[in-house]
Amino acid sequence: MIICMIGATEIILISAVILLIFGGKKLPELMKGMGKGVKSFKEGLNEPSEEEMNRLVEDEIQRRTNIQQSHTDKDSANEK
Repeated sequence: MIICMIGATEIILISAVILLIFGGKKLPELMKGMGKGVKSFKEGLNEPSEEEMNRLVEDEIQRRTNIQQSHTDKDSANEK
């Protein structure tokens, strides 16, 4: 709710204080680092969870087992 009460004057004042603290040369580096952090965070949100990964691995194992079993069954039928 505090964000709703911040006006243009407060934003300019905060920006000026940040500029005085970090200086004009350091500020772009800080923003670049923050941008990389936000990008990394968004990529992390899109990654599947551990449970989803486990389920996908189990499904793939089951699929390969079924394929291998069907090949074994075909070989057995061909021998007869």
